[in-house]
Amino acid sequence: MAGGVALVASVAVAACGAEDFPNDPRPPAPIQLSALIKDRQVSLGPRSGVGAGLARITISNQTRDPVTLVLEGPRNNASDEIVPGGVGSMQVDLERGDYTVSAADEATAERRETTLRVGPERKSSQNELLLP
Repeated sequence: MAGGVALVASVAVAACGAEDFPNDPRPPAPIQLSALIKDRQVSLGPRSGVGAGLARITISNQTRDPVTLVLEGPRNNASDEIVPGGVGSMQVDLERGDYTVSAADEATAERRETTLRVGPERKSSQNELLLP
């Protein structure tokens, strides 16, 4: 009798974890971009080999006025205002396509811009170690 109860219990426990679920690959690891805003230009790097996915942009404002970095394209995004001589950052989920990256300051209404071409989604970070 005790052996029968143990057999039923082991079959019941084994049946509980039998649900299948897809093992979807992890998204691509975020990439780091840098933006430099000067009096007459915006520089962004790296500009080649940027694939779709999460990106963190570190922005350096080297002007005398507060500015905002704006990305216009498949997805529009804007940074918070960055003080003169200050550094800011923004996190964006880039989609494939062309973006106009601009910086505008309200004091002079001056607009500086460059372009960013985003390619297909980067490969999965499934097999990369030490990622959160």
